[in-house]
Amino acid sequence: MQNFTLVLLISATALIACSQDQSTSQSATAIEVNQEVFDLQSFYSSSEALNQAVNEVYSGLSERERVAQMIVASLGKLGKPYPAVEPLIVSRSIGGIIFLSGDPAQFKSDIKSINELSTGWPLIMSMDAEPSLFNRRMPGTPEMQPTSELSTTSQINDAVGVINEILHDIGFHHNYAPVIDVSPDNEAIGNRTMGGDSASIVPLATAFVKATQNDQIVATIKHFPGHGRVQGDTHKKLVFIDGELTEVSIYKPLIEAGALSVMVGHIAIENNAKLATEGMPSTLSHAVVTGLLREEMKFEGLIITDAMNMGAVAAIPNSSLLAAKAGCDIILMPPDEVGSLESILNEMKTDPEFNHQIEESVKRIIRLKLCLGMEFQNI
Repeated sequence: MQNFTLVLLISATALIACSQDQSTSQSATAIEVNQEVFDLQSFYSSSEALNQAVNEVYSGLSERERVAQMIVASLGKLGKPYPAVEPLIVSRSIGGIIFLSGDPAQFKSDIKSINELSTGWPLIMSMDAEPSLFNRRMPGTPEMQPTSELSTTSQINDAVGVINEILHDIGFHHNYAPVIDVSPDNEAIGNRTMGGDSASIVPLATAFVKATQNDQIVATIKHFPGHGRVQGDTHKKLVFIDGELTEVSIYKPLIEAGALSVMVGHIAIENNAKLATEGMPSTLSHAVVTGLLREEMKFEGLIITDAMNMGAVAAIPNSSLLAAKAGCDIILMPPDEVGSLESILNEMKTDPEFNHQIEESVKRIIRLKLCLGMEFQNI
């Protein structure tokens, strides 16, 4: 738990235009919100102090800075090089970074440099720290049993404890885990699953989520609405759920247990009268993201796309905009971060309903950052 005093530097900007010349004068005023203790357990609370803090930060951001909160860039051996990400940080064009495969010491050094570069513009640092992938993503860290071999809550708690300690030491805030897909037979999931049925998965996944978030790291349940019983790998191509959503019931108890984020997979749905996605991935479906997850299942946390550079979605024009219109709060790893940002901004100019939806998404992200103890300045 972190003691957090929010100090907002709200910028008052006067813009004077004469012919083609523009000049800007700017002054800053410090506003202190009542001292309050915010942590991840506060996210779903009705705290008026937290609501006020979220609104104060939101009001102090430009429209571009608001939408930038939704964009998460990649860094690491399987991501973009640091020189490509640095200008995105300096220009406040992203709200977070996912680290993809690399040396733990280098990640720690990179995060230190990024935090110094982005002072007052807090970024959520994330990675896929599933037990099955952990050592492979960060060589030199302890080798862990695959997730599929962790059969008791005690084993889950021990594994999560090791992961959390390392993530904290390096500077990470968000773990894109656990996988709650049902079948170990799918080529993309394999030993990343917690079991072959909901009865075995739910208690283990609940333990994973609680152990992660009780230690001030955000957990993510994935891949909604279910990747375990489909054929194929969304890293390579679009895959399909044929008919009913047989895995989706697993999400409800995890949502009720307080999971703060859900990752939607690039999975199409066919032969389903209510939720067919017309050959598009679920990440781009308003019926799936908003209708099913947000409204029917009452999920109030953050909805995250799977990586937007994956084979199942990368070739679809305006995919980041479509994901945002579907109701996703965070656009993960779009190939063109600035282009994605600008496409959302342009749509907001002509669509008031979409504008309101983006406001809700951005406020969820700000709320999460405040619950992580992050501080916005120079806004």
